[in-house]
Amino acid sequence: MPGTALRQTFSRPENDPQIMTSWERFLQGDEPGSDALRRLIDDSWRRCQGKVDPTRDQAPVPLDGDPLYGLLETNTELVQASVSVMQSARDFLHETGTVMVLTDAAGVVLSIEGDTSLRDPAENIHLMPGASWSEASCGTNAIGTALEIGQPIQIHSSEHFCSGIKRWSCSASVIRDPISHTILGAIDISGLTDSYSRHALALAVAASGRIENRLARQEMKLRYRLLDHYLDRLNNAGSDGLIVFDRQGRAVKANDSAAALMTQLAKGRNDPALTIRDLTLPWRDGKLVPEKMPSWVDQDWIEPVHVQGHRLGSILVLPDRNALVQRNKIHDIPRPQSAPTDAFNRLIGAAPNYVAALNRARQLAKASVPVLLLGETGVGKDAFAHAFHDTGPDQKGPFMAVNCGGFSRELLTSELFGYAEGAFTGAKRGGMMGKIEAADGGTLFLDEIGEMPLDLQPHLLRVLETGEICRIGENHPRKVHFRLIAATNRDLKAEVQAGRFRMDLYYRIAVTSLALPPLRDRRSDIVPLAEYFLAQIAARYDRPVPRVGHGMRRALEQHDWPGNIRELRNALEGSLLVCEGDFLEAEHLPSELGLPDDLSSDAPAPDHAGISPLELAEREAIMTAIRAHQGNLTSVARDLGIAKSTLYIKLERFGLKESVAILRTVQH
Repeated sequence: MPGTALRQTFSRPENDPQIMTSWERFLQGDEPGSDALRRLIDDSWRRCQGKVDPTRDQAPVPLDGDPLYGLLETNTELVQASVSVMQSARDFLHETGTVMVLTDAAGVVLSIEGDTSLRDPAENIHLMPGASWSEASCGTNAIGTALEIGQPIQIHSSEHFCSGIKRWSCSASVIRDPISHTILGAIDISGLTDSYSRHALALAVAASGRIENRLARQEMKLRYRLLDHYLDRLNNAGSDGLIVFDRQGRAVKANDSAAALMTQLAKGRNDPALTIRDLTLPWRDGKLVPEKMPSWVDQDWIEPVHVQGHRLGSILVLPDRNALVQRNKIHDIPRPQSAPTDAFNRLIGAAPNYVAALNRARQLAKASVPVLLLGETGVGKDAFAHAFHDTGPDQKGPFMAVNCGGFSRELLTSELFGYAEGAFTGAKRGGMMGKIEAADGGTLFLDEIGEMPLDLQPHLLRVLETGEICRIGENHPRKVHFRLIAATNRDLKAEVQAGRFRMDLYYRIAVTSLALPPLRDRRSDIVPLAEYFLAQIAARYDRPVPRVGHGMRRALEQHDWPGNIRELRNALEGSLLVCEGDFLEAEHLPSELGLPDDLSSDAPAPDHAGISPLELAEREAIMTAIRAHQGNLTSVARDLGIAKSTLYIKLERFGLKESVAILRTVQH
């Protein structure tokens, strides 16, 4: 019950006399026998009985010199993550009669800050760096007891086990590793009894949370660097198996060959089969220490990963012996397979930043690793997702798309996971298969994944980690294998830091990422895209395809298109419906775009003055060729079948020289 939990967490100073009586009875061998004594305190006293001297009045002698330096060096990351919190304590605990204490996982003090008037009393009981405040050393106290039970606790006055510490009041909260959730240390607010405040525990909890967030951000950066460092190698490992481990020795990524090779190698030694999750490869004292590696793993297969002085993790390379033999058989050369269709060729764009995104996408599409597509609303993330599927190894499987921001929580749960018959009122007879299950053997595209409710994220994470899914209302898991492509217009790293997106899920979906440029950053692609969309729209309405007039061209290229490609397509559809002639002009664009008046086709157009309709068509043909050949005038002249000198005359005549210069600048 929540009320019971709160009574267990907070001290009640008004109960001090009864608790003191209970302590005295306890030391005499009797039962404490008081409702005022919290169960957590009773349990702690019993752990201390016979192990800790109840008359102790200070912690053991603190570490000093090299041992203390070694302790601080071992806990460097914890100390660094706590710097800003501890520095703040100097100011906000000034004249409060309290101090903030940071300890390691064993309860040894790493640093202390706060009210300087408390320095002498604190040193008298050895509340100082290097001193151990574990339960085994000092009996019941907030630091040691919080570390023992793994949760926040406040201990006041007579609740302490040792008599010499009963004049103190303290509140502590543990600090956990953001990935493994193991305890790294504790943060404590301590003061003499008259400084008791119920809010001290809330302060300790908030401080530990800030430290955990800083640790999480640092871990996220290091793991992201680790995966980014090995992306190309994972994608181009051939038939060898690769398993990447983080600094704690946890397997965080493997290529498709790893699991099969593990089974193959284990079978050769008659060893029990292991999963990748069974392997751990942590660091101890600066060295890799295989803890759960089978006997058939050769130490030479393990490579430590250091990047710019940072220890990021390690990689295990499992060689494919059969493939090695096959490669050595010159006469047994496998027949080349036809290359899969490059679906990215259907995406229109020649701007350098867009071409770079296409080239990176082609590389990422070769392996079934999860991809996170980043970009503003309407940049074409769905088109890239389809291209990934149609180009990748799972192209023959289904492509299932779900917009995580387009459903209520309940509907999204059903849409993703499906449900069994009778799972809830209104459930379809026979149940329903969810999109995750339907994507088996193919691709699952989760658009707007940043909108997924926080409480649904662990369920998706479990599917990604285990390859199993349970429909709502079912207990038996179903095996699924699919490629995940996620997309978002949010900054998921910021969402993680704000607590709105799970960091472990972020690592799962962002093994690789691809940022797509907004339309305003690829202006040279706007008109070609417009011409492509106009052809599609005109065909849908069974109308002739209009030409893009000069005013329309200027309007398209100068507008910022905050809605990106989607906004452009919608604007063109509206324009075509109101256009009655052969040319689309700026006046046909929706008024809500807020275009300036001087873009209208009725405005003076110096470069059009004196140009006949026939010459205007010639101008458009020349400009189209210039774009197609990215400003290479030799190729343009050859394509148009005219001499280069003639082309220069026409560029001058039609006022296109400046356009060519701009295009060349953009392309280079």
